Amino acid sequence: MERVFIVLTTMVLAASALAAEIGKTAPDFSATDINGKTVKLSDYKGKIVVLESYNSDCPFCNNQYKTGATQDLQRDLAGKGVVWLIVNSVNPNNASHRTPDQARQEIADKKIVATAWIDDSSGAVGHLYDMKTTPDMYVIDKNGVLVYQGAIDDKPDPQHDPRTAHNYVHEAVDALMAGKPVEVSQTKPYGCGVKYAN
Repeated sequence: MERVFIVLTTMVLAASALAAEIGKTAPDFSATDINGKTVKLSDYKGKIVVLESYNSDCPFCNNQYKTGATQDLQRDLAGKGVVWLIVNSVNPNNASHRTPDQARQEIADKKIVATAWIDDSSGAVGHLYDMKTTPDMYVIDKNGVLVYQGAIDDKPDPQHDPRTAHNYVHEAVDALMAGKPVEVSQTKPYGCGVKYAN
């Protein structure tokens, strides 16, 4: 019994060591996008990376896209060389799950400007980063360090105009590009709970 306890404790400690933490190297992952391509975080070393926990059926997430605010932000940051990875952790048994074909159609319909849409239906990436809501945002600097995690903006209302809000992601990326520290490194994410399988 004692041996089992030691093994389990070691496993928990190891998992904790891998978890995403502000100011520490963001945990690497290898995942598959909706086109069947392998996406590794480490492939983007030397670039700023934004991770977005995504489910367009969530009114909070949907509001960011139906207004076009997120697409404008994606377009602006893409023009500056920033990588934007959508992480969809909705499990296949949930009505909000998107097949690769549905996801590609959604990208076209919503004019989403992301580097890749990761099919995280297993929840592996979401759990690794402890993504809690849609959206839940992460900004990783060029050295692979997590510098921001939390809400996309300061208005947790699915009816607000995102363009009138203070956007934390934009602020964090702007600071990095100016060679300045990110002043607000963590906020409480808002939105719908991620629809994990477990």
